[in-house]
Amino acid sequence: MTTDGFFTCLWFDGQAEEAAEFYVSVFKNSSLGRVSRYTDSAPGETGSVLTVEFTANGQKFVALNGGPQFKFNEAISFQILCADQAEIDHYWAKLTENGGEGGPCGWLKDRFGVSWQVVYDRMPEILHDPDPEKVDRTMKAMMGMGKLDVAALDKAYAGE
Repeated sequence: MTTDGFFTCLWFDGQAEEAAEFYVSVFKNSSLGRVSRYTDSAPGETGSVLTVEFTANGQKFVALNGGPQFKFNEAISFQILCADQAEIDHYWAKLTENGGEGGPCGWLKDRFGVSWQVVYDRMPEILHDPDPEKVDRTMKAMMGMGKLDVAALDKAYAGE
């Protein structure tokens, strides 16, 4: 990986390598990078994974095995803009499998506790529409959903 730009660091408790491999398997344009290991001078078990660099959907990450001190919460989430229902279904299924859980309005947590928003790619446009009635109808429909339903959102926006 190059050093330009920045990396998002995700703190795990012994699951950095597993998480990196999982995210690389879920997203296109993804790859695993360098792995660093704890040394005798570090607080982790010598030889165990300290960090794993990876790219997921073109974004650079570092998965860090930092320990149990910190947990993920919804204050930070990743948005995945999806073109259609099939794409929403794909990401929702992959990210909630093996212990992940769905939440309201397209939000979910994966099995590592990372929060994701699986979003219909028209939502930013819809939410900025100058017609407040269209926005309100669509927002009302979305607020009643877990996994987003593209057809229902389009119908609400159209007033059907």
